[in-house]
Amino acid sequence: MHREPDVGFDPGSPGSRPGPKLDADKHENDPELEKIRKERNYSWMDIITISKDKLPNYEEKLRMFYEEHLHVDEEIRYILDGSGYFDVRDKDEKWIRIFMEKGDMITLPAGIYHRFTLDEKNYVKAMRLFVGQPVWTAYNRPADHLEARGQYVRFLAQTA
Repeated sequence: MHREPDVGFDPGSPGSRPGPKLDADKHENDPELEKIRKERNYSWMDIITISKDKLPNYEEKLRMFYEEHLHVDEEIRYILDGSGYFDVRDKDEKWIRIFMEKGDMITLPAGIYHRFTLDEKNYVKAMRLFVGQPVWTAYNRPADHLEARGQYVRFLAQTA
């Protein structure tokens, strides 16, 4: 379910931190990944495969991932295989598309409106990392009343 919205492309999107390019083939024993996890206190992880034959309720999940939302915690994704797009809003509320492929890691800050979609291959396998126990709650837009959103907006104002 690849989608092509009216978006610009900028790998240096506001607030998101494209991480290092890692060797996804050795993610189970990668000292570089372990170093990142330790430095950032990512104590919990799992792996999700998004494809028709692997993800239950595939179409419903893709619609949910593509709905514009935010989280009150960072969202960290490490692409182990396949590819897809994160769309984030810039300070002018325009979409910015970030292409993610095998070996890429991204950290989306708490409070940033975003969405995710697959590319034309309709397949991605990603590691999800969390500080502490995972919190899966997505707050669909509008969610400007949340403190995490307020903090993110203040961050944007300071960087302008």
